[in-house]
Amino acid sequence: QVHLVESGGALVQAGGSLRLSCAASGRTGAYYYAVAWFRRTPGKEREFVAVHAWNDRYYSDTVQGRFTISKDDSRNTVYLQMDSLKPEDTAVYYCAATPLLSDRYAYLRATSYESWGQGTEVTVSS
Repeated sequence: QVHLVESGGALVQAGGSLRLSCAASGRTGAYYYAVAWFRRTPGKEREFVAVHAWNDRYYSDTVQGRFTISKDDSRNTVYLQMDSLKPEDTAVYYCAATPLLSDRYAYLRATSYESWGQGTEVTVSS
C-alpha cells in the first residue's frame, strides 16, 4: 500500500501559478507506480487532471498546456505545476497511485487507483 500526502493548495488570483506536491511513502517503488492528480468540486465526480506513468505523461484537455506533472524519484514526490490558473480550476486536488497499467485510458478513471491522499484545496479568485 502507498501512503500519499498532498500539499501546496492555496488561494491565488486568476492568471497566477501554484505548485502542488504529492509525497509518497510505503510500498512506493516509484518506477512501477503511476501517480495521478484528480480534482473535485462540490456536487461533481472526481475529474482526471494528469498522470505520470513511467516515462509517459497524460493530461486532460482542460489543463493541457497550462499544467505540468513531474516526478522527483529521489524524494518520492510528484508535482503538479499549475500555470495560467482560472476560476474554474477551483477544486480540492487529490493525488492517487496505482501500479502501472497496460491500458493508458484506464488512468483517466478514478476507480483504477488503489491509494489516495487526503486532498489539498485550491481556490482561484477572479
